[in-house]
Amino acid sequence: MTAAGRPLVILLGLLVLWQLAVWLSDIPPFLLPGPGAVLEVLWTRYETLAGHTLITVGEILLGLVFGTALGATSALVMAYFRPARAWLMPVLVVSQAVPVFALAPVLVLWFGYGLAPKVAMATLIIYFPVTAAFHDGLRRTEPGWLDLAQTMGASRWSQLRRVRLPAAMPAFASGLRVAAAVAPIGAVVGEWVGSSAGLGYYMLLMNGRVQTAAMFAALFILALVAVVLYFAIDILLRLALPWQPDSDPSLKPE
Repeated sequence: MTAAGRPLVILLGLLVLWQLAVWLSDIPPFLLPGPGAVLEVLWTRYETLAGHTLITVGEILLGLVFGTALGATSALVMAYFRPARAWLMPVLVVSQAVPVFALAPVLVLWFGYGLAPKVAMATLIIYFPVTAAFHDGLRRTEPGWLDLAQTMGASRWSQLRRVRLPAAMPAFASGLRVAAAVAPIGAVVGEWVGSSAGLGYYMLLMNGRVQTAAMFAALFILALVAVVLYFAIDILLRLALPWQPDSDPSLKPE
């Protein structure tokens, strides 16, 4: 079976198991609707769901851009300026010690109910994995490569551009993959706390109206967005890092 066909088979298998669970357990529809009811909502309310999806996707992408830029900058500063490392590292640790979910009401209070608090939430969640992975990659550059570059008279900027950055890219890519997986969390939590649009807002609205099938439809779209975002970034990173092929034969396409 091709790699492209496996996700479809997995999805169909999960739908079958879901339907069997509904049939065998006789769970009321307001607790667990069947896949057919969810698909009906997706079909009949696609315009409404598409509008909320675009808003959430925009929040996720903006958070991913800002979080990646801020994380990469922080990693470079910590790698090249030791005094800055002493100041930034505690900030990095504190950013994870304080639950990001607890900051959501504060961000809504500061920035209002618009786009800003959702983007800020996504940025905060993305910041740590990108910074930690990229900084670790910069620190663990092969010392022999740096010694060779110094012997050849390379400046500090040349060592960064030609040695340390390429060597740290695989670690940076790993951090970016993690960031892509967790980015939707920040946007949705921000929408739960205070919003008038987006998939998170729609889920809360449908939950209040006990329209469970519509809530599951929004959840399905959100999961689909997260999966598509992850694999899209994974493909782009593989194309951007041709010098870092997969060493595991099971990961190579058949």
